[in-house]
Amino acid sequence: MRLDRFLSNLPRFNRKDVRLALVSGRIKVDGQVTSDPHHDVREFSRVAFDDEVLQAGKTARYFMLHKPQGYVSATVDAQHPTVLDLLDEPDKHELHIAGRLDFNTTGLMLITNDGQWSRRLTQPQTRLPKVYYVETEQLIDERYVEKFALGFYFAYENITTQPAVLTLLGPRCARLTIFEGRYHQVKRMFGHFDNKVLILHRESMGPLTLTPELEPGSYCALDDAQIQSI
Repeated sequence: MRLDRFLSNLPRFNRKDVRLALVSGRIKVDGQVTSDPHHDVREFSRVAFDDEVLQAGKTARYFMLHKPQGYVSATVDAQHPTVLDLLDEPDKHELHIAGRLDFNTTGLMLITNDGQWSRRLTQPQTRLPKVYYVETEQLIDERYVEKFALGFYFAYENITTQPAVLTLLGPRCARLTIFEGRYHQVKRMFGHFDNKVLILHRESMGPLTLTPELEPGSYCALDDAQIQSI
């Protein structure tokens, strides 16, 4: 929200009061005086008028989780344990998942309370590469590589998937890079060849790679460099 709109929404300020407060340098956002009415105020921003705090600001939280099999990518589920059950954090109901994984898919999962950050991770137009390790029931050959590079038509959504990069690692295993996240996308792509996916493991999302020492079911907080890399 724009700073002038944020201030105008408070009962104590009218439009004239907002202009005067900004021009006179009485407004601070995150400890810095600002007179810019367009300054972006988020839920994590600390806003003060002189020494009076108008918004304390939440603490932004960012976690990397190694998702094991058998957990639902949801905040609440009546039948199955959820990935949030793996977190020992206060107020974890405020957190959400940035990029879901299927029930039996494992690997990198990012969890945060920062909606703007998670949208950058998941919106299709960012074309953020997502890398998966895949093992299948049947053999994988060069036909797959060519077809994945062309894209697949999904009739239900009436869309064609973006070109993907498939690298063969063995007779029945490969590494796949996709740039979107359609419903059951990887399994449906291999399903084009009637080839069942047996193991699906997400290794990375953009610059964020699953930490090798992170065991299945464990998690860690992201550092500043990791957060800013998105």
